[in-house]
Amino acid sequence: MTDDLLSEKTRRGSPIALGETARTPRELWRRKLLWIGVWLVFLSSPVHDLVTGGHTTGGTVAGWLGLAVFVTVYLSLLFRDMGAAPYPDRLVAALIGSMAVLATVLSLTLGSAWLGLYCYVSVACGMVLPLRVAFWTIPGTAAMLLLAGLRTDEEEALNLLLLVLLIGFAMTGVSQLVRTTVELRKARATVAQLAANEERLRLARDLHDLLGHSLSLITLKSELAGRMLPGHPEKAAQQVADIEQVSRQALVDVREAVTGYRRPRLAAELAGTQVALTAAGITAAIPAEPDLDGVPEESEAALAWTLREAVTNVVRHSGGTRCTVDLVRRQTLDGPVLELSVEDDGSGGSGKGPGNGLTGLTERLEKAGGTLEAGRVRRGFRLTARVPAGPLPDVGSRS
Repeated sequence: MTDDLLSEKTRRGSPIALGETARTPRELWRRKLLWIGVWLVFLSSPVHDLVTGGHTTGGTVAGWLGLAVFVTVYLSLLFRDMGAAPYPDRLVAALIGSMAVLATVLSLTLGSAWLGLYCYVSVACGMVLPLRVAFWTIPGTAAMLLLAGLRTDEEEALNLLLLVLLIGFAMTGVSQLVRTTVELRKARATVAQLAANEERLRLARDLHDLLGHSLSLITLKSELAGRMLPGHPEKAAQQVADIEQVSRQALVDVREAVTGYRRPRLAAELAGTQVALTAAGITAAIPAEPDLDGVPEESEAALAWTLREAVTNVVRHSGGTRCTVDLVRRQTLDGPVLELSVEDDGSGGSGKGPGNGLTGLTERLEKAGGTLEAGRVRRGFRLTARVPAGPLPDVGSRS
């Protein structure tokens, strides 16, 4: 259910939630530009100096050329570091060194307006270099800033000193957070794959246990029937009848096993509901782990299907901003029931009368001995499903 809703959300062009993988190369580039481009604000001073400064024509051309090379190296370094194939360590060190040299040369030749370039050197050190290396290269960048400031503008260098240190060490934290997030995402994908593999193995083991004995017995009795057929047709017929009985039982066992695997679980649907509503930008109020002691499997499966259909309708058709899911036990004259209610503050869709989804849910709940109510309330739309929470009472028995 969650994958379907997220895919529909993707088709509508909705924004991606924080932490999600970029869906397209265009989305990936937009994210990189957002993270990297925000620091380009420090270029305002060098650009203003080139546009309005009193440099010679040669100095202005050299300044524009040096600034272009500096920005190109900076963007290339960070773009590759945020991608799947970062530069080798030696090339990274060479590029950061060239940035530091360019910042120093431009500051000493063109003036204090260029001291802000050391902020980019500090950002690159914090984002790209390993943590142990960044801890000494960032203070080294600050030292180079002070030395360049002694030749240009000491007060401007002191003003930038704290910023260079803070911005560099802040980027080390951001870099570690990004790397940890990537590793967690990979670990989550690995766990999901392992869980799927384990489920396949469990299904294979169960089918082997179910069919191994039955198929062996069918093979044995088939051989016996073949040997008995010429001289003892009555005994051969009995063996064939046994084969038919074993085959039917094996078919029943397989169907029960497959049905058990396909039956939805209410706890899993509640977790999927939280993810689906959050991804759709709907505030969700979901109950904790449900207490299903004594609840028949048919009742649990019926409520799980009901919850899935109701949440799908909320996301696709309601247009609401909040959804509340409640799950409570109630004692009625007919015995204990488990009641599930899903209420949203949307319009409830534009259809007139119950749709195919509600009709199907009603039939499913009736098979499990439950009921369904759905309709408008004062502040939105509410769907309520009730199923037996225990064995149905035998109203004909008397003590």
